[in-house]
Amino acid sequence: MTNQANVREIKDTTANPAPLGLTAFGMTTVLLNLHNAGLFELGTMILAMGIFYGGIAQIIAGAMEWKKNNTFGTTAFTSYGLFWMTLVALLLLPKTNLWDGPTNRAMVAYLIMWGLFTGVMFIGTLKLNRALQVIFASLTILFFLLALGDATGNAALKRLAGYEGIFCGFSAVYAGLAQVLNEVYGKTILPLGTVNK
Repeated sequence: MTNQANVREIKDTTANPAPLGLTAFGMTTVLLNLHNAGLFELGTMILAMGIFYGGIAQIIAGAMEWKKNNTFGTTAFTSYGLFWMTLVALLLLPKTNLWDGPTNRAMVAYLIMWGLFTGVMFIGTLKLNRALQVIFASLTILFFLLALGDATGNAALKRLAGYEGIFCGFSAVYAGLAQVLNEVYGKTILPLGTVNK
Protein backbone atom coordinates (compact mmCIF):
# COMPACT_ATOMS: atom_id res chain seq x y z
CA MET A 1 0.00 0.00 0.00
CA THR A 2 1.34 3.43 -0.96
CA ASN A 3 1.62 6.05 1.74
CA GLN A 4 -0.35 8.99 0.28
CA ALA A 5 1.63 11.46 2.41
CA ASN A 6 4.82 10.57 0.51
CA VAL A 7 3.34 10.98 -3.00
CA ARG A 8 4.46 14.20 -4.63
CA GLU A 9 3.08 15.45 -7.95
CA ILE A 10 5.64 17.05 -10.25
CA LYS A 11 4.29 19.70 -12.58
CA ASP A 12 6.00 20.21 -15.94
CA THR A 13 6.80 23.92 -16.22
CA THR A 14 9.15 23.65 -19.18
CA ALA A 15 8.55 25.68 -22.35
CA ASN A 16 6.82 24.36 -25.46
CA PRO A 17 9.64 23.07 -27.74
CA ALA A 18 7.46 22.76 -30.85
CA PRO A 19 8.03 26.33 -32.12
CA LEU A 20 11.81 25.78 -32.05
CA GLY A 21 11.52 22.51 -33.94
CA LEU A 22 9.00 23.81 -36.46
CA THR A 23 10.87 27.02 -37.27
CA ALA A 24 14.21 25.17 -37.46
CA PHE A 25 12.71 22.68 -39.89
CA GLY A 26 10.77 25.31 -41.82
CA MET A 27 13.45 27.93 -42.35
CA THR A 28 16.04 25.34 -43.38
CA THR A 29 13.53 23.71 -45.75
CA VAL A 30 12.68 27.04 -47.37
CA LEU A 31 16.36 27.86 -47.97
CA LEU A 32 17.21 24.45 -49.45
CA ASN A 33 14.19 24.59 -51.72
CA LEU A 34 15.02 28.08 -52.94
CA HIS A 35 18.11 26.31 -54.26
CA ASN A 36 16.02 23.40 -55.65
CA ALA A 37 13.82 25.95 -57.42
CA GLY A 38 16.95 27.26 -59.13
CA LEU A 39 17.23 30.62 -57.37
CA PHE A 40 20.82 30.12 -56.12
CA GLU A 41 23.55 27.50 -55.86
CA LEU A 42 23.95 25.03 -53.02
CA GLY A 43 26.55 26.49 -50.69
CA THR A 44 27.77 26.87 -47.14
CA MET A 45 24.72 28.88 -46.05
CA ILE A 46 22.39 25.92 -46.65
CA LEU A 47 24.89 23.41 -45.26
CA ALA A 48 25.38 25.47 -42.09
CA MET A 49 21.61 25.80 -41.64
CA GLY A 50 21.32 22.03 -42.16
CA ILE A 51 23.86 21.27 -39.44
CA PHE A 52 22.99 23.83 -36.83
CA TYR A 53 19.37 24.96 -37.15
CA GLY A 54 17.69 22.21 -39.16
CA GLY A 55 19.88 19.60 -37.47
CA ILE A 56 20.99 20.38 -33.93
CA ALA A 57 18.08 22.68 -33.00
CA GLN A 58 15.52 20.05 -34.03
CA ILE A 59 17.35 17.35 -32.09
CA ILE A 60 17.24 19.61 -29.02
CA ALA A 61 13.50 20.17 -29.60
CA GLY A 62 13.01 16.40 -29.90
CA ALA A 63 14.76 15.84 -26.55
CA MET A 64 12.55 18.51 -24.98
CA GLU A 65 9.43 16.82 -26.40
CA TRP A 66 10.62 13.55 -24.83
CA LYS A 67 10.63 15.26 -21.42
CA LYS A 68 7.05 16.34 -22.10
CA ASN A 69 6.10 12.70 -22.89
CA ASN A 70 5.23 13.63 -26.49
CA THR A 71 6.13 10.60 -28.61
CA PHE A 72 5.02 12.24 -31.87
CA GLY A 73 7.07 15.40 -31.25
CA THR A 74 10.12 13.44 -30.10
CA THR A 75 10.01 11.17 -33.15
CA ALA A 76 9.36 13.98 -35.63
CA PHE A 77 11.87 16.57 -34.43
CA THR A 78 14.68 14.11 -33.68
CA SER A 79 14.18 12.28 -36.97
CA TYR A 80 14.08 15.38 -39.14
CA GLY A 81 17.01 16.90 -37.24
CA LEU A 82 18.97 13.78 -38.09
CA PHE A 83 17.64 13.92 -41.66
CA TRP A 84 19.34 17.29 -42.05
CA MET A 85 22.56 15.96 -40.51
CA THR A 86 22.59 12.95 -42.84
CA LEU A 87 21.83 15.10 -45.87
CA VAL A 88 24.77 17.38 -45.10
CA ALA A 89 26.97 14.31 -44.53
CA LEU A 90 25.90 12.88 -47.90
CA LEU A 91 26.93 16.14 -49.55
CA LEU A 92 30.19 16.71 -47.66
CA LEU A 93 31.70 13.26 -47.00
CA PRO A 94 32.52 12.61 -50.68
CA LYS A 95 34.55 15.84 -50.69
CA THR A 96 36.93 14.27 -48.13
CA ASN A 97 37.89 11.60 -50.70
CA LEU A 98 37.35 8.95 -48.02
CA TRP A 99 34.02 7.79 -49.46
CA ASP A 100 32.32 7.93 -52.80
CA GLY A 101 29.14 9.99 -53.02
CA PRO A 102 25.79 8.19 -53.12
CA THR A 103 24.65 6.89 -56.47
CA ASN A 104 21.54 8.35 -58.04
CA ARG A 105 19.63 5.15 -57.19
CA ALA A 106 20.79 5.38 -53.58
CA MET A 107 19.53 8.96 -53.30
CA VAL A 108 16.18 7.92 -54.79
CA ALA A 109 15.93 5.15 -52.16
CA TYR A 110 16.91 7.63 -49.41
CA LEU A 111 14.20 10.09 -50.47
CA ILE A 112 11.56 7.37 -50.85
CA MET A 113 12.27 6.07 -47.33
CA TRP A 114 11.87 9.58 -45.93
CA GLY A 115 8.67 9.97 -47.95
CA LEU A 116 7.25 6.74 -46.53
CA PHE A 117 8.20 7.74 -42.97
CA THR A 118 6.62 11.16 -43.44
CA GLY A 119 3.45 9.66 -44.93
CA VAL A 120 2.95 7.54 -41.82
CA MET A 121 3.68 10.52 -39.58
CA PHE A 122 1.02 12.44 -41.57
CA ILE A 123 -1.52 9.84 -40.39
CA GLY A 124 -0.61 10.84 -36.82
CA THR A 125 -1.40 14.49 -37.57
CA LEU A 126 -5.02 13.58 -38.29
CA LYS A 127 -5.48 13.59 -34.49
CA LEU A 128 -3.56 16.85 -33.98
CA ASN A 129 -4.22 20.06 -35.95
CA ARG A 130 -4.69 21.30 -39.52
CA ALA A 131 -1.37 23.19 -39.56
CA LEU A 132 0.57 19.98 -38.89
CA GLN A 133 -1.53 18.16 -41.49
CA VAL A 134 -0.50 20.71 -44.13
CA ILE A 135 3.17 20.43 -43.13
CA PHE A 136 3.32 16.64 -43.19
CA ALA A 137 1.18 16.23 -46.31
CA SER A 138 3.28 18.74 -48.26
CA LEU A 139 6.51 17.21 -46.93
CA THR A 140 5.40 13.73 -48.03
CA ILE A 141 4.71 15.12 -51.52
CA LEU A 142 8.08 16.91 -51.47
CA PHE A 143 10.08 13.76 -50.73
CA PHE A 144 8.34 11.83 -53.51
CA LEU A 145 8.73 14.71 -55.99
CA LEU A 146 12.44 14.90 -55.18
CA ALA A 147 12.78 11.12 -55.57
CA LEU A 148 10.95 11.23 -58.90
CA GLY A 149 13.08 14.16 -60.03
CA ASP A 150 16.28 12.26 -59.21
CA ALA A 151 14.96 9.04 -60.78
CA THR A 152 14.04 10.73 -64.06
CA GLY A 153 16.63 13.50 -64.17
CA ASN A 154 13.81 15.89 -65.07
CA ALA A 155 15.02 19.41 -64.22
CA ALA A 156 11.50 20.89 -64.42
CA LEU A 157 10.27 18.34 -61.88
CA LYS A 158 13.11 19.24 -59.52
CA ARG A 159 12.21 22.94 -59.83
CA LEU A 160 8.56 22.10 -59.14
CA ALA A 161 9.69 20.18 -56.05
CA GLY A 162 11.61 23.29 -55.00
CA TYR A 163 8.53 25.50 -55.13
CA GLU A 164 6.46 22.87 -53.33
CA GLY A 165 9.21 22.66 -50.70
CA ILE A 166 9.15 26.42 -50.21
CA PHE A 167 5.43 26.13 -49.45
CA CYS A 168 6.10 23.24 -47.04
CA GLY A 169 8.83 25.16 -45.23
CA PHE A 170 6.76 28.31 -44.85
CA SER A 171 3.84 26.25 -43.53
CA ALA A 172 6.13 24.96 -40.76
CA VAL A 173 7.41 28.47 -40.00
CA TYR A 174 3.79 29.65 -39.76
CA ALA A 175 2.88 26.82 -37.35
CA GLY A 176 5.90 27.51 -35.15
CA LEU A 177 5.43 31.28 -34.98
CA ALA A 178 1.67 30.90 -34.50
CA GLN A 179 2.34 28.92 -31.34
CA VAL A 180 4.76 31.57 -30.08
CA LEU A 181 2.34 34.46 -30.68
CA ASN A 182 -0.70 32.57 -29.38
CA GLU A 183 1.15 31.74 -26.17
CA VAL A 184 2.57 35.23 -25.68
CA TYR A 185 -0.84 36.89 -26.17
CA GLY A 186 -2.84 34.18 -24.38
CA LYS A 187 -5.31 33.93 -27.26
CA THR A 188 -5.46 32.79 -30.87
CA ILE A 189 -3.59 35.31 -33.00
CA LEU A 190 -2.78 32.85 -35.79
CA PRO A 191 -5.07 29.79 -35.95
CA LEU A 192 -3.67 26.26 -36.15
CA GLY A 193 -6.96 24.60 -37.04
CA THR A 194 -8.10 22.40 -34.21
CA VAL A 195 -9.25 18.87 -34.95
CA ASN A 196 -12.28 17.25 -33.32
CA LYS A 197 -10.83 14.13 -31.71
